[in-house]
Amino acid sequence: MTPSPSSPTRPLPAVQLRVPTDEDAHAWHRVFADPDVMEFLGGPAELSAYEEFTARQRMHDAQLGYCLWTLLDGDGAVIGFTGAQPWPREKEWGPVGEIEIGWRLGRSAWGRGYAYAAALATLGRVREAGVPRVVAMINDENVRSIAVAERLGMTLAERFLLPGGSRYGRRYELALDQG
Repeated sequence: MTPSPSSPTRPLPAVQLRVPTDEDAHAWHRVFADPDVMEFLGGPAELSAYEEFTARQRMHDAQLGYCLWTLLDGDGAVIGFTGAQPWPREKEWGPVGEIEIGWRLGRSAWGRGYAYAAALATLGRVREAGVPRVVAMINDENVRSIAVAERLGMTLAERFLLPGGSRYGRRYELALDQG
């Protein structure tokens, strides 16, 4: 199934994706400092976590041709990230060996179509890189991200207990047509 490139009610916003820079670690730290943004991810993180994270994304881009890119709005302001990366092998749970697509936006960008527009751009880029399928790992309570995954045409493959044992997560998947 190919997702629709626009909403029936409004056109998609313009987005730009770029490989994260050192400066983007500071921007992500600022944009994601809101506890509501980080509600399903354990709360706001320290700057050092974003410095390591952006460095890892630059390595992914150099080695794989894709990563979690910095997401810019039409005016060039950092509003979050979107992209794809291999599921970390050091995690003791999850889809090891799979390519995970993901998005995280600052609150100012919520509800404006940025996540969907950026996720569509990501699907195009990972398809060009030869990735045959992607997964999305989403907290069961994160209705915004669930809506984006479903709008992309992703299929719910599994519902599972998250580490810690008190909340559930969902694994969505999407085969990318290489033809």
